[in-house]
Amino acid sequence: MKVAPEGWPFIAGAWLGVALLGWVSPWALLLWLPVAVWVVAFFRDPVRPGPRGDQVVIAPADGKVVSVLEVDEPTFVGGRATRISIFMNVFNVHVNRYPASGTVAYRLYHPGRFAHAADEKASLDNEQCSIGLTTARGRILVRQIAGLIARRIVTDHQVGAEARQGERMGLIRFGSRVDVFVPPGATARVAVDQLTQAGVTVVASWD
Repeated sequence: MKVAPEGWPFIAGAWLGVALLGWVSPWALLLWLPVAVWVVAFFRDPVRPGPRGDQVVIAPADGKVVSVLEVDEPTFVGGRATRISIFMNVFNVHVNRYPASGTVAYRLYHPGRFAHAADEKASLDNEQCSIGLTTARGRILVRQIAGLIARRIVTDHQVGAEARQGERMGLIRFGSRVDVFVPPGATARVAVDQLTQAGVTVVASWD
C-alpha cells in the first residue's frame, strides 16, 4: 500500500510506541496498537482510476457531501459558481486530488481558526488554502479547509504548474473539508449526504 510521504514521521512514532509498550505493558500495547494501525491507514494513498476528461469534474476528496450551493466566488471564478463541499472524517483517505486538468493560476493561503470543518462558517473562518485552475471549461477553484483537529494543510504545486485530473493535489491532517467551485454551465451530480471518492466520483459535469 502506498503511503503519503508526510505520514512517515507519524507512522514511525506510532510504531516506536508499539515497540516500547511491548516491553512495558501488554495491556497498554493492546490499547495503543489500534492507534498505530489507524495512523498507517490515515496516510494511505491508493491508486484511483476513474472518469477523466474536460466534460467532468471529479471529487477532490474522500468524504461526505455536506452542501451544494450556488454562491458568489469573487476571488478566482469571478462571479456565480456552484460550491460542492466535502467533509472528511478521520477515517477517510486524506490525500486530495485535482478535480480537472489545467494550469495552476492562483494560490492563496489564509490562516484562520480550527472550528468544525462541516460548519458553513468554516469556508470563511478556518485555516485554508485555495488553488485556482484555468481549464478548458473555465475557471475552477479548489479550497482545502482545516478542521477541528487539523493542524497542517499541504498543497503541492505553485502558480504556473500543470495539473492533471486525478493526480495528487495535497493533503490535510487530521479531519477537514474540501470545497470545489465550478463555473456556470456545469451541473452538480452529487447531493448532500452522498459519499465521494477522490479521483473517482463525478461531482459535476457539462451536458
